[in-house]
Amino acid sequence: MRTVVPVVETVVETPSTVTLRFDYPPEAAPGQFVMVWLPGDDELPMSLSYLEGPRKGVTIKAMGGSTRAVLGIAAGAPIGVRGPYGNRFDLAPRRILVVGGGSGTAVLAPAAEAAARGGASVAVALGATRASELLFRDRLRAAGLRVEVATDDGSEGTPGFVTGLVERWLSTEPFDAVWTCGPEVMMAKVAALARARGVPTFCSVERHMKCALGLCDACALGPYHVCTDGPVFPAERLLATPDFGRFHRDAAGRRRPL
Repeated sequence: MRTVVPVVETVVETPSTVTLRFDYPPEAAPGQFVMVWLPGDDELPMSLSYLEGPRKGVTIKAMGGSTRAVLGIAAGAPIGVRGPYGNRFDLAPRRILVVGGGSGTAVLAPAAEAAARGGASVAVALGATRASELLFRDRLRAAGLRVEVATDDGSEGTPGFVTGLVERWLSTEPFDAVWTCGPEVMMAKVAALARARGVPTFCSVERHMKCALGLCDACALGPYHVCTDGPVFPAERLLATPDFGRFHRDAAGRRRPL
């Protein structure tokens, strides 16, 4: 059931991403998402970037018309929220490499913080097109995590893709798990690098979601529904599908190359 709540605070995180904070009491676990309704517009799946206590948060990148509209939402505006839905990251591993690409870091940040609070050693590789688009870099460092960055244009950290950092870390340090979220092509590369080292990888997948209940088939990914079987998947399951890292489905359900 949808609950209409006022936006308590908006925070511009990067030139293209904004966080909406709102009071929403249901408990949520790292990795889960909510469906957010913008009055007069669409209902959208959004990963929870803040989930401790009643004050939740979602961090949205402006892409399509609906998400671009989020950038103009002011404190006090009403939004509808239902959920949380989906599964969670397993916090049991003790040595975790977190790999975030662009806005994918939104779902990884609370998971990394929760793992660190539980005593895990967490290293974070962040990637973005440019320094100004690095999401939650300072937040993760403030949590005491090791953070290295890569930017496509070389404006901060290692020049090039974040997978270069992943390859170096996996070749020099032992990890029990890799968690990743971002562009699927990036996640598929991360999963392949980790598999070569025998490290289990878990991917948080983004797909069009309309019902969040596994009924509409909009988020089909091979034999899975991302909303109910995910959004967090063992990479081995994803790599066995014909779509992961190769195809997605548009808003009408048509299969399109990535």
